[in-house]
Amino acid sequence: MKKLYAVLGDPIGHSMSPVMINDLFSFYQLDAHYLPFQVKAENLGDAVKGLKAIGVGGFNVTIPHKSTIIPFLDGIDELAASIGAVNTVVNEGGGLIGYNTDGPGFLSGLNAFVQSVSGKRILVIGAGGAARAIYFTVAKANPYVVDIANRTVETAAKLIEDCPYDSPSRALSLNEASKNIGDYDLIIQTTMIGMSPKIAEQPFILDKLRKQSIVCDIIYNPLETQFLHDAASKGASIQNGIDMFVYQGALAFEKWTGIFPDIERMRNNVLKQLGGN
Repeated sequence: MKKLYAVLGDPIGHSMSPVMINDLFSFYQLDAHYLPFQVKAENLGDAVKGLKAIGVGGFNVTIPHKSTIIPFLDGIDELAASIGAVNTVVNEGGGLIGYNTDGPGFLSGLNAFVQSVSGKRILVIGAGGAARAIYFTVAKANPYVVDIANRTVETAAKLIEDCPYDSPSRALSLNEASKNIGDYDLIIQTTMIGMSPKIAEQPFILDKLRKQSIVCDIIYNPLETQFLHDAASKGASIQNGIDMFVYQGALAFEKWTGIFPDIERMRNNVLKQLGGN
C-alpha cells in the first residue's frame, strides 16, 4: 500500500515541496506519495491526530505551524527543542517525532563555499524564525563570533539570550552592522526584505563589504536579490536560498527513507518550478 507523506501549512498552495519530493519517490522507485494540506491553526491538533491514525510516514511543517505543532507531537529532538520549532516530523514506531532541518540544511548548502564555520566571523541579519534556526545551528559549530543585526535590537538580544550554545555574540542595529560589515567572513540575510515583488529593497547598504566575504540570502524569489547583486558587485561570493531549501528537504527525505537524495536533481527541479531553468 502506498505510504503517505505530507506538508502542513496555511497557506500552502505556493509550496514547491510536493513536486520536488514526489519526483524523488518516483526516481528511487518508492511506493509513496507526498501531498500538501492547508490546515488552519484551530484544526492543527486534529490534522496531526488524523495523520497519525492513518499511519503517515512523515510530514513537513511550514508557516504558521512550526512552533504550535510541538504540543501535538510524541517527541522532539534536542536541536528542534532548543530552537522551539519543527519543520520535519518522522513516524518512528507509531510515534510522531519532530526535527528541525532548516539550520542543518543551511550549513549543508554552505559547504559549496566553506567546509566549516568554525573560527569564522559571522553576521546574521534578522531575528525571526529562520534566523533562530540558523543562529542556533551556527552557534553550535564553534564560530569565532556570530552577531545578530535586527531592526529591533532588543529582539536580537533576546535571541542571543535564548541560545543554549556558548558562542560570543552581540546584538546590533542594522546601521551598526552596515558600518562594521567589513569585519565579517560570512553574512547571512534571513529576513524577507527583497523578496518578490519588492525586489529593490535590502536591509542596508554594503559599502564597506570585503570582497573575501561570503554573502548568503535565504530568499530564492528572485534568484538574486538586490542585496546579493550589490554583494557580487563588490567581489564577494554569493549564495541564494535554493541550497538551504533543497538541503533541508533532502535531510527530511533521508530521515523518512534512509536515502540521502540526488541534490542536483532536486535543485534543477526547484529551478524549473521557479522558471529559472
